[in-house]
Amino acid sequence: MTIRVGLIGLGEVAQLMHLPLLADDARYKIEAVGDVSPSLVAHVAQRYGARVHADADALLGDKDVDAVFILTPDHLHADLLMRAMDAGKHIFIEKPVCLTVGQLLPLIERARGYTQTIFVGYMRRFARPFLELKKHLPALNEVQHVRVRDLICEAPFFVAQTRPVFKPTDVPQAVIAEGRARTQAMLRAVVGADAPAAVVRGYQVLTGLSSHSFSAMRELFGVPKVFAARQRNGGEAIAVLFDYGHFTAVYEAVTNHIARFDSGIDVLCDRAMFRINYDTPYIRHLPTRLEITRSGDRETTTEIIGPFHEDPFRAELDAFFDAVVNGGPVKTTLADSLDDLELFAQIGKLFAEEARIS
Repeated sequence: MTIRVGLIGLGEVAQLMHLPLLADDARYKIEAVGDVSPSLVAHVAQRYGARVHADADALLGDKDVDAVFILTPDHLHADLLMRAMDAGKHIFIEKPVCLTVGQLLPLIERARGYTQTIFVGYMRRFARPFLELKKHLPALNEVQHVRVRDLICEAPFFVAQTRPVFKPTDVPQAVIAEGRARTQAMLRAVVGADAPAAVVRGYQVLTGLSSHSFSAMRELFGVPKVFAARQRNGGEAIAVLFDYGHFTAVYEAVTNHIARFDSGIDVLCDRAMFRINYDTPYIRHLPTRLEITRSGDRETTTEIIGPFHEDPFRAELDAFFDAVVNGGPVKTTLADSLDDLELFAQIGKLFAEEARIS
């Protein structure tokens, strides 16, 4: 079976990841595309042989589209997801599904009994080293400490040296301004209308960059309690302590201009340490691996599982196809993503509380 796909939103990630991967995969056909930029739609449609739709409703109403990929800016996700369900499509939606719990709850309710696939794009949870880590982890009562981190340089540094991205100049300024205003309103609905800009930015970093790590951490260890959180440097540096009962998980996120991408998970036990590291997804097929170090009374050994060169975006396409065609299980559901949003809200409120006290 070939899944005929329509893409809504054709920005950087769509151009670098979703479009080329879908085009390379014989199980998928890029049927239709849509974006607020006419020049971008025309460029992508010509390159991939897709039809152009004037707006999202027209694409969602296309009978030749089996599945829709929602790849727009975050503030549009909730509305488009609801409309895609109304249209009866299979749905792939990039994380975060929404920016607030209040937006997501009605969508979860609407999805009850929905017969088509709804799949949230947490691609790191499909990466081979992550799956190997999950397979090799000991029982939770053996875990002593966990460190999760996202210490990164943003995408432009890598993209400028690897693949060209079409950057349109014909998006109306009014549309851009409205998008920024709606995003700010959604973020402030969580952290407070009077919250400092750094607090708002910190919460936005959580919903974007941090969502991958929180989601992976939850799959491995379950949902934790949050007992401390700080944001610094205008919201670009974040530290959070999670309580898992008998062990603590430390999360660190720092965005700056040092040209590296250090993102991963370390799990420490009494005589073993497990480590995975994700490199930048903007350079495809970089090697990833799981390292397991074990120590006895007299010697230490390190086992390396990998390296793997498989693109995690491609791996999640496998899972999406299996769900749509074979009715396979979906682990990255709407209900699953609710756990992240509830954690983000707790942390965002801690950011705001600290700002009020200081």
